[in-house]
Amino acid sequence: MPELPLRDKEATTGLSVAGPRGRVGPRVTRHARLQSMLLMCGILAALLYTGSDIIAAMSWEGYSYTSQTVSELRAIGAPTRPLLVPVLFLYAALEIAFGLGVWGAAGPKRAVRITGALLVGLGILDLAGPLFPMHLRGAGGTLTDVLHIIVTVVTVLMILLIIGFGSAAGGRRFRFYSLATILILILTGVWGFLDAPRIAANLPTPWLGVRERINIYGYMLWMALLAVVLLREPPDRG
Repeated sequence: MPELPLRDKEATTGLSVAGPRGRVGPRVTRHARLQSMLLMCGILAALLYTGSDIIAAMSWEGYSYTSQTVSELRAIGAPTRPLLVPVLFLYAALEIAFGLGVWGAAGPKRAVRITGALLVGLGILDLAGPLFPMHLRGAGGTLTDVLHIIVTVVTVLMILLIIGFGSAAGGRRFRFYSLATILILILTGVWGFLDAPRIAANLPTPWLGVRERINIYGYMLWMALLAVVLLREPPDRG
């Protein structure tokens, strides 16, 4: 059978033909569109979490954005809990979808594939988060408060691992940025954890809300930038 010209091959198979370096051409496939949609979920998740936190804090009269924690907005008895619990479920679903997208975009980079798996795991943990809420200050602690602390510690450890492994997704600048984010998260996290006894004792915690939000928003920004990095330059092309 005679050899078909290049364009006839593409028309017959419906696929792009590899170029001189063995790379597939720029034809957009259904798989590529799905992959992009999954990665976009990382940006949507970051915007959803950050936006809902700001809106909830503004809607609760008497809540201090600078001295109270994010968890207090979802605490038992908080007026903003009915709003934020469904939002957290949606955020967790977006996080799982993003993790699947990161896994699919990992290519030969094992570290990025681990990042995707950790994101899926963290999303599953966040789905269970509303089951372990804290109580409002001064309301007394129960088993859910202890479980809330445990879940929070596990969440922080998983986030640090996600950023550590995910730093391999980009170039040198992204790795340096990821390292700086890890350092900031550790410093603000330890600083905020020192105020935990004051929360239990219903004592003032000035600037605790700011420290915690530097920690959380820092991770949200990193997650959104990871999505951008993978959308612009997938690891299997690097």
